[in-house]
This record gives sequence, structure tokens and C-alpha cells, in this order.
Amino acid sequence: MVRAADRAERPARASVWLEGRAPRGGAAPRGGGQPSGLDRDRITEVTVRLLDAEGMGKFSMRRLAAALNVTAMSVYWYVDTKDDLLELALDAVFGELELPEAESGEDWRDQLRGLAGGYRALLVRHPWVSPLIGTFLNIGPHAMAFSLRVQEVLRRTGLPPHGQMGALSAVFQFVYGFGTIEGHFVQRCASAGMSQDEYHRQAMSTIVEQPRFAEHFGRSADLREARGGDTVEEMRERDFGFALETLIAGIEAMVARGG
Repeated sequence: MVRAADRAERPARASVWLEGRAPRGGAAPRGGGQPSGLDRDRITEVTVRLLDAEGMGKFSMRRLAAALNVTAMSVYWYVDTKDDLLELALDAVFGELELPEAESGEDWRDQLRGLAGGYRALLVRHPWVSPLIGTFLNIGPHAMAFSLRVQEVLRRTGLPPHGQMGALSAVFQFVYGFGTIEGHFVQRCASAGMSQDEYHRQAMSTIVEQPRFAEHFGRSADLREARGGDTVEEMRERDFGFALETLIAGIEAMVARGG
């Protein structure tokens, strides 16, 4: 266990995965009165559950300890800081992603669609993940497995090496932005006690009643009509699908041009 004073004196660490501590699931060394019945997996599981339910704003070591029915100091037998917990939770949810078999023979386009769709769903299911992805190095085992599988798929596109990372960025930064906004919207609707369609209708009707917005939204009426879809989710699915196919077509075009 690391004392609070020691933690305060230590320089900022780059990642919990570089700390040389026991791997996830490992128990704390015996002796010294440390709590029993806990391990890193259990602590991480409850951390994810709390973050899903309440978000990062309300998450604390005390709330976690209460959910585990232990004292806050008990948790420090297994992690040094709150950041450790957030980083462990981030990697744990990456473990939810279904990764295609490397040697399955499936077309790279279908594998890319599957990986992109899974990443989007992850961001929507766990809205707290988006800011953490930009905060930590994401070098846990599950995040690395996802990253390496994406790289394997891009290698099979026919793009030259210097273009593969650019294509990866184009696809997955798009998915990150789309999934982040979608997740925030879903969360906003839930907080308002409304369905996504109810929230959308109310917001649109309020906006178009305002003269300063009416002209702008009037000009884009044809685009909204062409977008199609009877529900917010249908509209979003069409937008996501078309945008992703546009990116895949772009990769194909770059391969045809020789990268």
C-alpha cells in the first residue's frame, strides 16, 4: 500500500500500466491488515458501474468504497489514485468490443464496418469514456488489442504504410466524434425524462419559432427532408452509415491512385 504522503511526493506517472504493480485481478500482498474479499477486477467492475450510473462528476473513492462496502483506504491496497481506477475502467470497457479474427478471410471493408460500429456503440453506452480516451495513453491490454486489430485490417486495404495511419485517423476520429455527440444526446434526453424523438421534436419546434433561427433552418429544410428516417435513431443510422461508406470509398479511391 502506498501512503498518501508518498503519493503526493511522487511525480506524475504516465500510466497505471507502467507502474510495475500487480496485473488486473491480482490480490494485494498479505500482511498488514489489508482488506479481504477484494481484487482489482472487482474494484474495476464497480467503478464502471458507478461511472455508467452517475458519470465522472459524482465519482469518488468514497462513493466507490461505499458501493464495495469497505473503507476508502481499503481501495488503496489495490490502486494508488483515482486516476488509476479511471484508467483501469477505461481499458475494461474496451474489453467489451468484439474483435474480428485476424485470419478469418473476411473482407477488410466488413471488418472495418464492424470495428467502427462497435467503437461507436461503446462511446454511446459509456459516455464517460470519451474524455478519458484523450486523457490517458490507452495502453491497457484491451485497448491495445483493439488498436492492433484495427491496424491489421488497414494493412489489408492495399494502402501503402504511410497512408494507413491517416486512414485509421479518418475513420476512427470520425467515429469518436459521432459517438461522443450521440452519447451526450442520449444522456441529455434521459436526464430530461424524454425519449430522443420527444426531445428532438420539442427542441426543433422551439427553435423554429425564434425569428433569428427560422431563416437558417428554413434553408436546410430540403436537406432534412432528404435525410429520411421516421425517428431520430433512424436518421442517425443513415447519417453514420453513409459517412462510413464515404470513408471506405475514399480508402478504395486512394488505393486505386496508388496511395
